[in-house]
Amino acid sequence: MRWHQKKVAETVEDIGSSIHGLSPEEAQKRLGQYGPNELKEKKKKTSFMMLLDQFKDFMIIVLIVAAIIAGIAGKPIDAVAIIAIVILNAIIGFIQEYRAEEAMAAFKKMAAPVSTVLRGGMPANIKASEIVPGDIVLLEAGQIIPADMRLLETASLNVEEAALTGESVPVEKRTDRLHDAHLPIGDRKNMAYQGTIVTYGRGSGAVVATGMETEIGKIATLLQEEKDLKTPLQQRLAAFGKRLAMAILVICAIVFVAGLMRGEPVALILLTAISLAVAAIPEALPAVITIALAIGAKNMVRQNALIRKLPAVETLGSVSYICSDKTGTLTLNKMTVEEIYVDGKVLGVKDMPPPHPQSLLFKAMALSNDAQMNTEGDIIGDPTEIALYNIAKDNGFDKQELEKDFPRVAEIPFDSDRKCMTTFHKWPDGIISVTKGAIEVMIEKSKDIMTSDGLKSLDVGDISRVNERMAADGLRILGMATRKWDSLPDDITPENVETGLTVLGLAGMMDPPREEAKEAVALCKAAGIKPVMITGDHPITARTIARRLGILNDDSRAIITGRELDRLSLEDFEKRVEQIRVYARVAPEQKLKIVKALQDKGQFIAMTGDGVNDAPALKRANIGVAMGITGTEVAKEASSMILLDDNFATIVKAVKEGRRIYDNVLKFIKYSMTSNAVTLWAIFLAPFFGLPLPLIPIQILWMNLLTDSLPGLALTAEPPEKNAMNRAPRHSDEGVFAHGRGFFIIKFGLVIGITALFFQAFAMKEEMPWQTMIFTALVIGRMAVAMAVRSEQDSLFKIGIFGNKPLLGAILLTFILQMATVYVPFLNPVFNTEPLALNELMLTLALSSVVFFAVETEKLWKRKGWQGRINHETIGS
Repeated sequence: MRWHQKKVAETVEDIGSSIHGLSPEEAQKRLGQYGPNELKEKKKKTSFMMLLDQFKDFMIIVLIVAAIIAGIAGKPIDAVAIIAIVILNAIIGFIQEYRAEEAMAAFKKMAAPVSTVLRGGMPANIKASEIVPGDIVLLEAGQIIPADMRLLETASLNVEEAALTGESVPVEKRTDRLHDAHLPIGDRKNMAYQGTIVTYGRGSGAVVATGMETEIGKIATLLQEEKDLKTPLQQRLAAFGKRLAMAILVICAIVFVAGLMRGEPVALILLTAISLAVAAIPEALPAVITIALAIGAKNMVRQNALIRKLPAVETLGSVSYICSDKTGTLTLNKMTVEEIYVDGKVLGVKDMPPPHPQSLLFKAMALSNDAQMNTEGDIIGDPTEIALYNIAKDNGFDKQELEKDFPRVAEIPFDSDRKCMTTFHKWPDGIISVTKGAIEVMIEKSKDIMTSDGLKSLDVGDISRVNERMAADGLRILGMATRKWDSLPDDITPENVETGLTVLGLAGMMDPPREEAKEAVALCKAAGIKPVMITGDHPITARTIARRLGILNDDSRAIITGRELDRLSLEDFEKRVEQIRVYARVAPEQKLKIVKALQDKGQFIAMTGDGVNDAPALKRANIGVAMGITGTEVAKEASSMILLDDNFATIVKAVKEGRRIYDNVLKFIKYSMTSNAVTLWAIFLAPFFGLPLPLIPIQILWMNLLTDSLPGLALTAEPPEKNAMNRAPRHSDEGVFAHGRGFFIIKFGLVIGITALFFQAFAMKEEMPWQTMIFTALVIGRMAVAMAVRSEQDSLFKIGIFGNKPLLGAILLTFILQMATVYVPFLNPVFNTEPLALNELMLTLALSSVVFFAVETEKLWKRKGWQGRINHETIGS
């Protein structure tokens, strides 16, 4: 029911109540009918089920099978290592899911514990949970509104509705009916909603909805219906794991069958096939990802981004849209005077001449002002008055100093009908009254205007044109006027004193955009990320801020209001959604609709927000980003990341870190799978070359354990590539083998595998310890791969050998441990190795370096190809 369209009397009648409230008996009856005024939670998963769910991922199942195989094959160390990784991954996933369940608990904290209602005509303090539809609630400053209500009476009642609308400026409430059936929540000024806060005045209202039927209850329902989405990497790795497992099973089956056909001992060939399967699976991948994300999360805290869910770090690297709230994120959340109109001129704050004739205007701004400085030096009060206080102070007119000479002696408070307030101050030659308010009111009450040439008759047309121009720029305009008195008038009423005024000037205010946000928006665009503003503010204000930040150009189709969005079918909306850059006056369910529509188009969405109304969209988005300073607990609990400085620019820094982490995970996969492919090709092709198997099971497993762990983990510390923020986000359908990575793995695995077999044949002919040489060459060769894949396009010598010191340390340790298997006598029988002579070691190291130079040659070829295309395009233009 659209209660804002009803008259006060109709509301009371339709809700079955009276202006004296409900009787205690009727209230008790309704409590049984409607239930407690509480938010209900859906049935939670048990902790055991949450933990069990962590083992359903296909890649995890493959690792568990690999651990079992390793155990059967008599390799307990490998089995224990794999199981430890699986358990660690499950614990992290469990903690993330458990924390997600806490969002509803934060909702419940928003309920008012006790409220005052009329029961049988008498005020009574009752628990908010016992309020029922039909109760008449009494409101006063500082109270949390306990339920949705149609206001019956208001006396300068102001309500802060940021939790629902996202706008921090309090809304002045009234009681007259509103005729538009499709008004968004922010414009329903005769309604008050659960969880919002009374900041000023008093009033009363008839409760029309409680519990899950309230607006905040509807948001809670949306929040509980939304399921956490898998991150881009999780989706890609799931597909990767399935393909990998199938490929490994086929290859191992071929190796086993080929070995049997050649007459190899059944036990040996079976163990070799099993060892090959274990070695081929990059079981360190979950650990590498977890550690990479943890390091990224630690780095982000230094940049004021707190990660609540580790996968969010990686998700940032794939973001294609950032849907951002306006107030406090793209703007300063601080009302500021941008322009003043004085002496017939419009002046920007940076263009202020010496303080004449605007000196009296600044004095009026400071004196007729209820904002105060607290003991910590902060200015507290209404945002509009704080803006006037600051502009006056910045121009040399400090309120605290002025009040010593011109103390306030009387006042007429602000009234919503008059749309102005008046204060009286002692003046050198008597008393001066200062009136401030809406400009249309100032025009009606004034007779002349102050100029540098003295008083002139008020030109209504001129001042109206200035007002319209300022309003078109998204500014909120306030007029200042004055009148002098010989003494304080006896009749201090608006009718007597707010007339015959002299206009001093106008002040145009807005919450200005952050300077760093403009740079961040430009960086977003360079990175192929589309910034979108979603706000509950007025379309004119939203358009102005978006243009100043570079989010919006002159395309009028790129901005849409909540009312227009409501009229669009989902099909029509999805046709336009990728072109829209600004959403104004939107409702909570519309934010969710925007996110879903973009995701249906294959986009990855980062959604920022601070209010309760943002929570469902924050949870639905690929990454929800809550505000740390102004954000509600509900928004924070529903989010994946919290901005500690509420700054849009911080999101963009986090995106760069996310891209770095994703790139490094892909580098690990490239390194690990290429190394594994060399082993697979060498063992698979050896029978076809008439050669014995180049490695025995213990050597395969040692190589796998030694090279997949430390060097792989060290790759996560690789700095970002120079083009990290100058390329488009990865497409949602892009797998881990895209951009030639799969071909790279197969190609270099095959080339080096065949090279190793030729080397084996040569060493056997020369009666060298060929198996030790192959074993060592493949281990050291993996280190060469790790160094070569540090950059997709730049040479190792350009990015610097010492650019990743953890990797250098890992390579050195791996080299020492491998040399131990060759030169430590008691390890020789364990690994079936023997010491190498100097010339044999040099040949082995030469073989291991082949892959490094092959990869570097390919990168050089690519760079020459790119340079050629660039030169061609330059000449052509």
